[in-house]
Amino acid sequence: MTRMVRCRKYGEELPGLDAPPFPGPKGQEIFDAVSKRAWEEWTAHQTMLINEHHLNMIEPDARKFLAEQREKFLDNQDYAQAEGYVPPDSKDQE
Repeated sequence: MTRMVRCRKYGEELPGLDAPPFPGPKGQEIFDAVSKRAWEEWTAHQTMLINEHHLNMIEPDARKFLAEQREKFLDNQDYAQAEGYVPPDSKDQE
């Protein structure tokens, strides 16, 4: 049976992650309150940010930036976008 969570991004009951995305309290918090859908959207967005901003994940500042953006993304606040990116749905309307 699929594990359901009340997703903090979407505010509704959705299928949850199969396991915490990383160890520690923050990973457990995400596991408990973020849907699989929201996490997959975040990981795709994270990849765009890493590529667009040429982030080196060895650098603490890069990891801090992504952690801040992740929290903003999951809380529906303004978060960094990849410059010039147009979501697929928007392209269909042009």
